[in-house]
Amino acid sequence: MKLEQIPKVKLAFLPTPLQKLERLGKKIGVRELYVKRDDQTGLALGGNKARKLEYLMADALDVKADVVFTLGGPQSNHCRQTAAAAKACGLDSVLIFSGEKIEEVQGNMVLDKLLNSKWYFAGDKGREEKLDEIVEEYRKKGKTPYIIPLGGSNALGAMGYVEGGIELAKQCQEQGIDPDYIFIATGSGGTQAGLMLGIHLGGLKAKVIGISVSGTSDEITEKVNNLLVEMGAKLDVDIKGLPNVIVYDEFVGEGYGRPTELSKRALKMSATEEGLIIDPVYTAKGLSGLIGMVEDGRLDTESSVIFLHTGGMPALFAETDLYWKPDVDITR
Repeated sequence: MKLEQIPKVKLAFLPTPLQKLERLGKKIGVRELYVKRDDQTGLALGGNKARKLEYLMADALDVKADVVFTLGGPQSNHCRQTAAAAKACGLDSVLIFSGEKIEEVQGNMVLDKLLNSKWYFAGDKGREEKLDEIVEEYRKKGKTPYIIPLGGSNALGAMGYVEGGIELAKQCQEQGIDPDYIFIATGSGGTQAGLMLGIHLGGLKAKVIGISVSGTSDEITEKVNNLLVEMGAKLDVDIKGLPNVIVYDEFVGEGYGRPTELSKRALKMSATEEGLIIDPVYTAKGLSGLIGMVEDGRLDTESSVIFLHTGGMPALFAETDLYWKPDVDITR
């Protein structure tokens, strides 16, 4: 298989566990619920980006880069794990954050600082414009930069989730699980695209349901479809047999990182029913989509569901007034 021929560096602890959630599944109202623990990948407290970075960092080393650039929000899990991956490979990292400078360092930014990452705030500029500006400054200093896109979501990075999907399909076969759906939080599209192709190659028939954390359904669907075309070409795989991309955007609420009543319930419910800690920005929105679709009747209560836990817990310790409220009543 061509995937095995693509260079990568080992950064993640794989395979990650596939765990049954008896009480949470009953509480939500599905026949069975499992969680794929990609919060346990290990790199800088874990998360889904480690899988993508195994391929991206191998490419950075191949071109003999000495500094890695990427971009995201100040509480970006991708930025945190990129900074760690760079250090694990002996490189420096530069992070371009959206918005104005933040004086108080919290959550993921504490780890960015610990990893000695250099960061810049875009201010009134777009992140991409600021990125181009800073990259050029480093080139003039004689540095060899390597640019990783938002979320690590290009065709090369998404190969990490082709591998992850094959891994999940194998675990389902070993455990006798035949899921109807796999729910994930989706934004830049790489995890969803890679997972769709990976489970297809692994023989799993489940539908991947993307719950948007930021963009519209149309925007993310286009990103995922474009990535699938690119990955199919790279791997010489016919993607015509894949099901349609499914993304729901009605669970975003007021915007990226802004909690909804449903996402706060999901966060609290996961903890109190299973001792499972999820994050307020991504996985709480993803799980809220599952809860909401069961409650409004769009998801059959006889469904078997896998939820992909993509990590991100450091955001729990940043601006709780903004991201989540700890005093949520889940008894209703």
